[in-house]
Amino acid sequence: MYLGNTAKGVKEAYERNFKVHQGMSIGGLRLCRQEVSLCEEMGLGERRGPFTFPVPIVLPYSIKIYFRLYIIAGGMSFAPGDLWLISAPNEGSPQETWDKLNRTTNNMSVNYKFNVPDLKVGTLDQLVGLSDDLAKLDTAAEQVTRKLTQYFADVLEDEQDKLQENLVVSGKDVKTYVTKFQWESAKYPLKQSLKLLSDIIGKQITQIDNDLKTKSTTYNNLKNTLASIDRKATGSLLTKDLSEIVKADDFILNSEYLQTLLVVIPKTLAKEWQRKYETLSDMVVPGSSRLITEDGDQMLFSVTLFKKVIDEYKAHCRENKFIVRDFVYDEESLKIGRNERDKLVQEKQRQYAPLVRWLKINFGEIFSAFVHVKALRVFVESVLRYGLPVNFQATVIEPNKNSHKKLRAALHNLYLHLDTSAAGPIEAIEDNPILMSLGMHDYYPYVFFKINIDFTSMKR
Repeated sequence: MYLGNTAKGVKEAYERNFKVHQGMSIGGLRLCRQEVSLCEEMGLGERRGPFTFPVPIVLPYSIKIYFRLYIIAGGMSFAPGDLWLISAPNEGSPQETWDKLNRTTNNMSVNYKFNVPDLKVGTLDQLVGLSDDLAKLDTAAEQVTRKLTQYFADVLEDEQDKLQENLVVSGKDVKTYVTKFQWESAKYPLKQSLKLLSDIIGKQITQIDNDLKTKSTTYNNLKNTLASIDRKATGSLLTKDLSEIVKADDFILNSEYLQTLLVVIPKTLAKEWQRKYETLSDMVVPGSSRLITEDGDQMLFSVTLFKKVIDEYKAHCRENKFIVRDFVYDEESLKIGRNERDKLVQEKQRQYAPLVRWLKINFGEIFSAFVHVKALRVFVESVLRYGLPVNFQATVIEPNKNSHKKLRAALHNLYLHLDTSAAGPIEAIEDNPILMSLGMHDYYPYVFFKINIDFTSMKR
């Protein structure tokens, strides 16, 4: 089939706001499937436009190449914590293919064989549909992994330096787990179809995400309540909890007529307070004001007066910038408050160890699921690109520092012959704004995904 007719058609397609971006494989593959189904219904191996959607390349394509064009993984931005997962068909023996890759990337990367088992292929239509599903599952797995890791760091609080040592998968650190990946058949039986394996992993991701929400909500409520109590013990005399500052001797207690008030005075008004406090209303006990404590530029005084004039006294205090704290000394209530905090501290300590253990175990589970999704994706995309029988080599590539661009060019040149839909030299793609805007910077003549292994940095 022909995808469009001229470069002008491509430009018009772009102007109609068809933008291929990170999520294009979801919509693109769906439309791709529609076009191929139409070709099959018409009995055509090829078809010239018009098509139901614009396309970025103006070359003749077979149905097979049409599939290839739209099998594109999500975002392709790179960071120091990324490994590259690629696959290419074996040309000659598997060892010859491996040696050729290593010669090409010499001094630019460290390469590791990525062991993808013999999985059930299914039909072409199933593979295309699964490609969409796995792209979504890949995103979900990475998001939950990051969410869990960041919450793990929050839980560790002052011991966040111990986070990395707790991020283990089957007894290995994350990089070792990826570079020495072995399919876990006990969790994901090879006799099952690709769709069922995808569903198993999807349910696992959802379960971990739901459990994380439940556990984090419970623990966070406890932390927040405790933090709220502790905040009240800090701050200025205007806001802090006074129960740990005052004592029973500071008050007239159990009196039918008298009550002691606590008043916060700016230090600059201390002399004015001493001069005025007895005259702010009638029925103030002479000489009853006592300095209880001072903090920064504020002082806390007590004053005793008759209960019947309290409202009037408070009003006159406000007029003079003397702040009366609403505080009633009750030994029983204060004791209950102190006991409540102690109980919260004990409950937090009780929940801490099991929560850390759960986070450690489930980081391993979610990261393992994440990498198994990558394995499924590389298998599905390799079959769609390279056809049957299944005969490809998957490789994890760890780019050397400052070698990303050279490495990408070397891989492009090595595998350019695999797909005539690749838009020429990689520099030509980067210099063509139309192709770049249509997502071709994300398309390579070989299967490519990135694997993020840095979940301890800020969200990228």
